[in-house]
Amino acid sequence: MSFREESVPESTESKSVKQNGFITDTQLTIDESLLVDPKLLFIGSKIGEGAHGKVYEGRYGERIVAIKVLNRGSTSEERAALENRFAREVNMMSRVHHENLVKFIGACKDPLMVIVTELLPGMSLRKYLTSIRPKLLDLHVAINFALDIARAMDWLHANGIIHRDLKPDNLLLTANQKSVKLADFGLAREESVTEMMTAETGTYRWMAPELYSTVTLRQGEKKHYNNKVDVYSFGIVLWELLTNRMPFEGMSNLQAAYAAAFKQERPSMPEDISPDLAFIIQSCWVEDPNLRPSFSQIIRMLNAFLFTLSPPSPPMQEPDEIEPEEATTSNGTITQYSARNRGKFAFIRHLFSSKRTKN
Repeated sequence: MSFREESVPESTESKSVKQNGFITDTQLTIDESLLVDPKLLFIGSKIGEGAHGKVYEGRYGERIVAIKVLNRGSTSEERAALENRFAREVNMMSRVHHENLVKFIGACKDPLMVIVTELLPGMSLRKYLTSIRPKLLDLHVAINFALDIARAMDWLHANGIIHRDLKPDNLLLTANQKSVKLADFGLAREESVTEMMTAETGTYRWMAPELYSTVTLRQGEKKHYNNKVDVYSFGIVLWELLTNRMPFEGMSNLQAAYAAAFKQERPSMPEDISPDLAFIIQSCWVEDPNLRPSFSQIIRMLNAFLFTLSPPSPPMQEPDEIEPEEATTSNGTITQYSARNRGKFAFIRHLFSSKRTKN
């Protein structure tokens, strides 16, 4: 398939960028070392499409890859905004490397704006969940998927990056369907420039209310928020992993946004969900961003819960062989850790309760 430019409608972000007037001052650039030779790129069948581009299966040299072709824009102003967006995405992807992030391979600017990444043969988490519905994920699998996502997000936040579009469509399963990787940095931003960002980004069902709620901004006023918007989205994704239902089902995107922002509604919690998991989810989507946990805290809470699940049966031992409190499983740690674990969620709840009271 040959490269071909396509005219697309002007995007919300490009409009907002122009209104804020900052694309004319500094145009982002891409280091030459990040560029690939377009003559070695071969594009095959389309495997995905979004608001800002299409994704194809393809080949770079002898390597099978995913090739994201971004929209170029139809006017000079729109083109400048989209090129800035492209350069920002490339620069961020090239500097963060983690086992739960889709691996960046390279990019090219001409004849089209292209980002080349590893190709994951598994489907998106959205398609996978839909394919097994109404069946639920095994609880161990759901928690391990959640840990993969939390680790990826923790790494992004540690590098000063807010993803802003965390949802099952941007989470890809590995070939063995045992882990997930985060993809699509198209809406990601560096935290130091959040005051320059348009608020209407991402997908409403997973977006934090502070991205689009509160009073109408005065002309020229900028929207401020921090990386806790990703924590809110993670709370919705975790709820999906455990329920295999669409958040705010029965509502349109705008109805879901209104319900979350102005009526403080959240997806309904199943009656049989573990209180510990319910606590983690609800702490992620509380209204006040300052009360939401960090991803490092989320990882600790999920790991603590994982250790409360039924471990493999320990080897048979005589009752008087060891003291009950010192009993170990075949790996020598599980029982002891679980005993210590009894007070962990109580401590975490106390921590958030204290912080809420303080606020």
